[in-house]
Amino acid sequence: MRFLVALSFVLFLTACGFQPMYGKNKYTAIGVEEKLALVQIENIPDREGQYLRNELIDRFYRSGRPDNSRFSLQVRPVKENLIELDITTESDSTRGQLKMSSGFMLRDLKTNEVVLTRTIQAITSYNILSSEFSTRVSEDNARLNALQDLSRQIEQQLNLYFKRTQ
Repeated sequence: MRFLVALSFVLFLTACGFQPMYGKNKYTAIGVEEKLALVQIENIPDREGQYLRNELIDRFYRSGRPDNSRFSLQVRPVKENLIELDITTESDSTRGQLKMSSGFMLRDLKTNEVVLTRTIQAITSYNILSSEFSTRVSEDNARLNALQDLSRQIEQQLNLYFKRTQ
């Protein structure tokens, strides 16, 4: 019985038009990862922007930076919002929530046309401890995790765009 269910699942999956996102196939001359390497990442202001840009560079340019770019990625400055949660009876907060948001625009350099615009956000939380140093380290770690999440979201949105336009 399990074999029949697995076999029918495989047959239905092949009939639904499912195609893997990464890699080349008989319909595409260039894969999604190769298209990411054609994206020029513009500078992003502030320290958080520098970190986000470095994360994007690590994700996009796995084989080194390209000589010629086909697209330009412009990321808006990262906005940060800190909220203190879980207030105790002594009016002390023990939990913090960090919300980071930004947006990006992908421009085709051949036509100078904006082909993709998105807004992204990441929410992380951290513990507020009695030690000021420990709280600062925990907050900084949450900030880096949120920036990594933003870079993953940008990469995912661009991958989906490139897959749709193949």
